[in-house]
Amino acid sequence: MKLKSLVLVFLFLFLFISPSFSQPPERRHGPGMMHRRGGPPCPRASDLNLSLDQMKELELIQQSFYREAQPIRTELLSKYLELKEFLTNPIIKTESIHAKNAEIILLQSKLEERTIHYLIKVRALLTQEQLRIWCPEQEFPQSRRMMPGPMPMGPMGPPKPYPPDAPRKE
Repeated sequence: MKLKSLVLVFLFLFLFISPSFSQPPERRHGPGMMHRRGGPPCPRASDLNLSLDQMKELELIQQSFYREAQPIRTELLSKYLELKEFLTNPIIKTESIHAKNAEIILLQSKLEERTIHYLIKVRALLTQEQLRIWCPEQEFPQSRRMMPGPMPMGPMGPPKPYPPDAPRKE
């Protein structure tokens, strides 16, 4: 089971983290662009008319953020998998499930903190004109999809046989 979980973590990272590095900073229009009500498009920092120095600095900021966030995301995914196992194992006590959920909440908080630090660094990089049209909420449009919500909760394979009258674990 540990090997299966580890493979799933690396597959998740490969599919969701690596595409974020594939978009060049000079991209002008694309799926990250949303329209404000009755106004012009709402761009990400990479969609703004950045100078060469700004593009290089933005790239460094992004690389630094992903380097810091990746271990947190990996651990977060691992905790979600553990929580799924806890929820599907009748031997696990409710207190253990709550404790695992508290660990997840702490990791989510750390990731949000790193995200805010990233946005502050990007903000410092932009000019006043760029700040007027920049939409910080567009910097991580895919991150909300990566966070659980409508994820199916349950075992990741066939049901496990548990003894009917096994003692409960603390």
